[in-house]
Amino acid sequence: MTPLISIFAVLLALGSLTHARIDRHALVSRFNPVRDASSASTPMQVGNGHFAFGADVTGLQTFLPWATMSDWGWKNDSLPAGTTQADIAAYRGVVWDGVQYEFGGPEPMQQWLISNPNRVNLGRVGLLFMEGREKGKRKVVNVTEDALETKKQVLDLWTGTMTSTFRWAGEDVAVQTVAAQNSSTIGITITSSLLQHGRLGMFLDFPWNDGSSKFEAPFVGVWNATANHTTTLRTGKGLEHNVGAEIAHTLDTTTFVTTIGGGDDFSITRISPEAHRYDVVPRQPEQTFSIAITYSPQPVKVVPTVTAIQRESAAAWEDFWSNHGFVDVLSGSNDSRAEELQRRIILSQYLLRVNEAGDYPPQERLISGRQSGLVNNGWYGKFHMEMFFWHSAHWALWNNWDLLNRASSVYSRFLPTAIQRAQVQQGYPIGARWSKMTDPSGRSAPGEINELLIWEQPHPLVFAEYEYRATRSRATLEKWRDVVHETADWMAVYARRNASTGLFDLGPPMYVVSEDTSPNATRNPAFELAYWRFGLEHASTWMERLGEEVPSAWTEVKENLAPLPIEDGLYAVYEGIPSDFWDTPTYTNDHPALVGLYGWLPQTANVSLDMAKATAEKVWTSWNISNCWGWDFPMLAMSAARNEESEKAVGWLLHPLFEFDDVGMPVGGVRVPTPYFPGSGALLYAVAMMAEGWDGSQGTAPGFPRENWGVRTEGISKAM
Repeated sequence: MTPLISIFAVLLALGSLTHARIDRHALVSRFNPVRDASSASTPMQVGNGHFAFGADVTGLQTFLPWATMSDWGWKNDSLPAGTTQADIAAYRGVVWDGVQYEFGGPEPMQQWLISNPNRVNLGRVGLLFMEGREKGKRKVVNVTEDALETKKQVLDLWTGTMTSTFRWAGEDVAVQTVAAQNSSTIGITITSSLLQHGRLGMFLDFPWNDGSSKFEAPFVGVWNATANHTTTLRTGKGLEHNVGAEIAHTLDTTTFVTTIGGGDDFSITRISPEAHRYDVVPRQPEQTFSIAITYSPQPVKVVPTVTAIQRESAAAWEDFWSNHGFVDVLSGSNDSRAEELQRRIILSQYLLRVNEAGDYPPQERLISGRQSGLVNNGWYGKFHMEMFFWHSAHWALWNNWDLLNRASSVYSRFLPTAIQRAQVQQGYPIGARWSKMTDPSGRSAPGEINELLIWEQPHPLVFAEYEYRATRSRATLEKWRDVVHETADWMAVYARRNASTGLFDLGPPMYVVSEDTSPNATRNPAFELAYWRFGLEHASTWMERLGEEVPSAWTEVKENLAPLPIEDGLYAVYEGIPSDFWDTPTYTNDHPALVGLYGWLPQTANVSLDMAKATAEKVWTSWNISNCWGWDFPMLAMSAARNEESEKAVGWLLHPLFEFDDVGMPVGGVRVPTPYFPGSGALLYAVAMMAEGWDGSQGTAPGFPRENWGVRTEGISKAM
C-alpha cells in the first residue's frame, strides 16, 4: 500500500467511525445525464483523462463531428516557405529592461512557434444507415437526426458507459459506447434487428488538422481539405492478433494509427480514393455487432476486446467513485439549492476525470477561446501553466493522487527548460522560471503576456506542499527538492531592490492575474506580493524539513518585500494605480484577484485580515461581476467562506452567471464559450475547502451555513 493510499484509507476510516457511510452509488447515479437530442454546444463523453470521445445522441459522432482527442496526439506543421529548422532554433524576441524575451521577434518564425505543435482530432466514428443490399451492394442512406424516433441517451456515471436508444425504419436500435482506461480505445456495441438485414454499420472519417486556427470550436479539424493529408488502409495478413484493419493517417510528417478489431468480424471499404472515409459493416447477419477502435501514435500489437473494455471501465470508475474523496451536500440539507450544487459536484468530478487527468496540464483558452479539456481546441491545444492550479489542485483535496501525479510530474520533467529560460535566455544568475503557454516540449510559446506573467511561478510549491501533507514522507521531500529550490531561487532573484525604499519590488515589466494593466506601469501588485511571500515561506520550510540551510537570499527577499499597495484603506491592484480605479472599468472588469488575498490564499504575513475582508466586500459591490466567469465565482466563494460569510459563499457557487449545462459542462458565460473547465476545477476546490475546512478553521463544514445545510465528507483533506 502506497503512503498516499494509506493516508486516504485512514481518512475514510475515521469518517466511518462517527457516521454511516455515504451512499455514493445512489448519489452518483441520481445525476446520470439524460438527453433526447444532440446538443449543438457540447457532446456527451467517455474517456480516461488521457483520451476522450465526444458523442451526439446516437452514442457516436453520426450527425455532429465531435472530437476524439488525447494528451499525446500532437503534430508540427510544415515550416514556412523559405525557412529552415535552424531559423526556428535561432528565433529571438525583444530585449526589455536587459532581459531577452520570446516575443516581438521576426515572422513567420514567431507565428510558427506559437501555433506548433498543435493538437489533433484523431478521427470520427458514426453510424452507417443502409437500405440493404441490391445485387450484393450496399446502398447508403442519408439520414438526419430528425428521422430517428424515441431517442434517449443515458450516461451511467458509475461505470462510464453511454447508452443510446432510438427507432429507425420501424426498428429499435441500441448503441453502447465505453472507453478503455489503459489505452486510447473505445468499445462499441450495436444491437438491432436491422443488423441482420444489412441495414446498419459504421463509418470512420479523418480530418485535416493544422495550426491555422487558434481556436477550433465546437468542432476540431477540417473535413473537406482531403488533398492535404493521406490515409492508408491495411487488412489481412501481416496484422497483429485480434486486429481486422489498420488505417495510417499522415498529416505533414506525423502519422497516427487507427486500429480496428477486438470484436466481431467485419469488412471495411474506402468510399473513394479522394476521401478519408471508410465504411465498416459486419460480415455476419447477427443482431449484435461489437467492435473496438484504438488510436495510437504507432501500430499496436493487440486491440482489447469490447468485453474487456467494459470490465476495465466499470472497475476504474467504481474505484474512482468509491475509494477517493467524496462530499455529500444533499442528503442532510433542507436548502432547495443543495440538489443543483450536488449535481454540479458529481458531474464536474466525472468530466474532469475524463478530460483533465492526463500526463500534461489541461489545455488553455483566452478571450473568445476556451479551456476545453479534450472537447475541442483552444490556443492550438496548448496548455497554460498559470491555470494549472485551477484545473488540477482540487485533485489534492479530494485525494485523487493517482490522477494528480500524472500531470504534476510536469514540473520535474520541465525543470531543464525552466532553468534554460531563466538563466540562458533571460540571463538570471540562478533559478527556474516557469512558462505560461507551453506544450509537451516545455518550450514557451512567444507572446508578451506569455513572457511577462508571473503568478504561475509559486504554483509548484502549492502542489508540493499538498503532497507532503498527504504523505509526510522523506521521499516526497526529495522528489520535489530540486523543483522547490530552483523555483524559489528565481523568485528571489526576480525581486529587485528599490534603491529609494530599500525594499524588494516585483516588476515592472509584468502582467497581473487579470492581464489588463500596462506591463510598464505595473509594480508591486497586491496578489502577486502575497503569493510571493507565501511561496518563499513554503520553500524555506521545505529546506528546513530536509535539514538543509535556507538560502539567505530567500529570507532577505521574503522579509523585505514591498508592502501591499493601499488606496483609501483598501488593497489596490498595484502600486501607483490611479486612485479612482474602483470606479474605472479598465481595472474592475476582469478576474477580481484582490479577493484571493484571503480566500484562495491563506493569510500571509504581509496581509491584514481586516483590510482583506474590507477589500473583498468592496469587490462584491464595485466590481463588474457581470463580466466575471469560470473560476472567478469559486474564488469569490472561498473569500466569503474564510471571512465567515457562508451564505454569501454558497451564493457565489450558485450565481446565475456561473452555470453548468445538462451534462455538467461548465458554461463559459459572457466572456468565453462552453466548456470552460477551470470553473469545474475551482468549484471542486472551493467545495472541498468549504466542506472540510482549512488550516485554523473550526467546526464541521465551516464554509457552509449552519441552518438548512447538512454537509458530510469522506476522505477530503483540508485546504491550506
